[in-house]
Amino acid sequence: MRIHNFSAGPAVLPDFVYNKTADAIRDYNNTGLSLLETSHRSVVFADILTEAEALLRELKSIPQEYTVLFLADGASQHFVQIPLNLLNNVTEASFLDSGVWASKAINEARLDGKVNVVASGKDDEYRSIPTDFYIPEDNTHFHYTSNNTIYGTNAIGCAKNICTRYMRYVIGNFEFGN
Repeated sequence: MRIHNFSAGPAVLPDFVYNKTADAIRDYNNTGLSLLETSHRSVVFADILTEAEALLRELKSIPQEYTVLFLADGASQHFVQIPLNLLNNVTEASFLDSGVWASKAINEARLDGKVNVVASGKDDEYRSIPTDFYIPEDNTHFHYTSNNTIYGTNAIGCAKNICTRYMRYVIGNFEFGN
């Protein structure tokens, strides 16, 4: 009997996925190389990325005018990457403090620039996500964690932390991100 993980993060995978992955680790598409041995600069790897992007665009209806980024790690790494790339000592970003993950994002952003916390659910112990706030137009971006896994709150809507539910739901991707 297989054990199933129902925690946030990884999901249960069908057996055929394990088998196909095992085959690719031994010999990817009859290249004679393991997928793990394939150079990230090779044509084989470029083809993998091209196919992955095409499939993601199809699944999520991502228009061509948007760039798809494949970033390593999870939300905590993005808490560092986004401000590092969008903030400096002159610019400011807006944040909605909706819980533990949003607070971590806020603390990381403060290392790279000015942070404007537009609203916070801290006063009611994050039992709800504030909806009444103003985002200044001159801010570089607005960050909120829409799926607060620790407190069980959820907001549907910008840099937006949706990593725990991106492929699970149909989300209007293009209401933000310009």
